[in-house]
Amino acid sequence: MSARGTAGAGPAPTAEARAAEFRDRFEKLEANLGKVIVGHQEPIRQILLTVLCGGHALLEGTPGLGKTLLVKTLAASLELDYSRIQFTPDLMPADITGTNLLVERGGDGGGPSFKFQEGPIFSNVVLADEINRATPKTQSALLEAMEEASVTVAKTTRTLRQPFVVIATQNPIEMEGTYPLPEAQLDRFFFKIHVGRSGVGDLVEILDRTTGTGASTAAVVAGGPELLALRATVREVVLAAPQKEAIARLVLATHPDGDAAPDEARRYVKYGASPRGGQAVALAAKALALRRGRYNVATEDIAAVALPALRHRIILNFEGEAEGVGADVIIAKVRERVLGAAAAPK
Repeated sequence: MSARGTAGAGPAPTAEARAAEFRDRFEKLEANLGKVIVGHQEPIRQILLTVLCGGHALLEGTPGLGKTLLVKTLAASLELDYSRIQFTPDLMPADITGTNLLVERGGDGGGPSFKFQEGPIFSNVVLADEINRATPKTQSALLEAMEEASVTVAKTTRTLRQPFVVIATQNPIEMEGTYPLPEAQLDRFFFKIHVGRSGVGDLVEILDRTTGTGASTAAVVAGGPELLALRATVREVVLAAPQKEAIARLVLATHPDGDAAPDEARRYVKYGASPRGGQAVALAAKALALRRGRYNVATEDIAAVALPALRHRIILNFEGEAEGVGADVIIAKVRERVLGAAAAPK
């Protein structure tokens, strides 16, 4: 991406030019991931929205759907360092953040000293695989990193290098030996992305790609500095007052005592979405507007990102849990009540 406002670099690109460049990079990243990942167009788009907005994602799906491969391919496409942490019940916080090790000095006559050994969190793209298999104490080791982009070990705070993205996965069908993520940690994820089963055509394509002699690989589409510039472009997108108000009303309507709350929210919801949910909707709608070739947010952009931005921020009451009501059903009703015709699927 061209430099902005630097001496001798010529005039800064116009808003239209930056929007066009963002859309071009987004489309190329989608196509690049599609070379390796078969199907899953919606999860691919949602994970790109997350990364381009500077957020963290929670992927939920049954085993063998390519979640890990998707994250590895994303890191390769952006030429970013990648690390994977397999969460297990015996994993300790120091296994994530790193620890001070006692080391012997050489022949300079000095005594032993402590040296910090970085953990796998010191990377650009961190895959927290099966995050709900670790204990809450270990899960909490991610909290500071995700929120503050830093870790504190032995009273020393170390800043993580940018860009920094945590992408966690969890398996929804195996509940034995798992620890559900606490609400405070769920709220730190920008999107919760559902990865569904492949259809017949996609499964045939997967068999062709994985059992034949050829293997598809992803090319580098952008680098870390360019990703940071794209994130800055997202924040420049115009969010007009009516759209801001729509986002605020959307979030408040997820609460059972909200003025615009539908009957489903009043009956089944214990706590609605937090202000972080509104921030996620606003940023994702800005990025999606750029992807659609506009430099301003429309109501249909807000409707399109409401589900992944809010589904993990809804806490059901006992009746909702007992009747198996999904958060997506409630958010769809809220979206329809607040946004009206714009909430219709596109």
